[in-house]
Amino acid sequence: MVAAAITGFGSAFPDHLIDQQEAWEKFFANHYGGVPVAEKVWNATGVTTRYGVIDPTHEDISLWSTEERMQRFIQEALPLGASAIQDSLTQAGVAAGDVDLLTAVSCTGYASPGIDILLARDLGMPSSTERVHVGHMGCYAAIPALGLVQDAAVARGKVGILLCLELASLHVQPPTDEIGQVVAHALFADAAAAITVEPGATGLEVVDVIARTDANEADKMAWDVTDHGFRMGLAPQVPDVLGRHVHDVVSDLLSRHQLRTQDVRAWAVHPGGPKIVDVVGEQLALTDDQLSLSRQVLSECGNCSSATVLLILQRIFDQDDLDEGDFVVAMAFGPGLTLYAALLRQTRSSR
Repeated sequence: MVAAAITGFGSAFPDHLIDQQEAWEKFFANHYGGVPVAEKVWNATGVTTRYGVIDPTHEDISLWSTEERMQRFIQEALPLGASAIQDSLTQAGVAAGDVDLLTAVSCTGYASPGIDILLARDLGMPSSTERVHVGHMGCYAAIPALGLVQDAAVARGKVGILLCLELASLHVQPPTDEIGQVVAHALFADAAAAITVEPGATGLEVVDVIARTDANEADKMAWDVTDHGFRMGLAPQVPDVLGRHVHDVVSDLLSRHQLRTQDVRAWAVHPGGPKIVDVVGEQLALTDDQLSLSRQVLSECGNCSSATVLLILQRIFDQDDLDEGDFVVAMAFGPGLTLYAALLRQTRSSR
């Protein structure tokens, strides 16, 4: 069986770099004026800056229709997606004409023809390039999509691109007194992140993927399509529910390969919020240093939904301090309630 690995990363962000405090003072303080604890919640998210195609201090779209938001999605998504993919291809040393499979992930925008078709066209990928769209799975979607791309590379020798592109700023909701909406608007942000996966290459090999869904807690997190865009449902119990499962899930993943948490060199933990990072750290006995990149991405970029875990992996990859055989665990969480984790390993080229 031919091994395959991630050989390149790319990312792109909108032009608007939004200061968290400024966004509160100039827009959201008035937007949530009727919620007594809103400012306290806003300041407790661990976010300092984030990117958005919409800067609410200059453009209020909270009453836009879903149609208007989806039209804006395509307009904004294509240049961001193209930039992230091209950077990934460049780092991998792969030409767009050699891409066999393009997998596009998003839960924040849809169109048909979709961004998979339009980006393949704009980047000059062959008409024979296979395309997959993974939609509305939420923050954990990058990991099952990564497993899909890796499987295609291993089983069929396909050179694959995975693009996660999320524009949460398009889904600012009308004013409400629901605290979950304050949390969502304080956390979520925009980004495009891409990886290139090649058969028989040096990089991060996807060794295994594991999933756990607690359907009994499905009402704790939702992403509903409404007449005014997509609306986050977020219960305060989410960190506690994840805390009940994360140790067993990671232990199951590692034990399949005779590993323990101490054998993992680096961790890419999706920072759904600071409490979620805290819970994962407590349950797995991880150090502050092991969680530093997750907190760094949350602080600098916000929660970019499915793109976030790839942004953390990119920082791990770009540090270039992984040795042959080092293991990395990536994990993310989302509606369901669902936890996904992947075991990756630094490999030597077999080309």
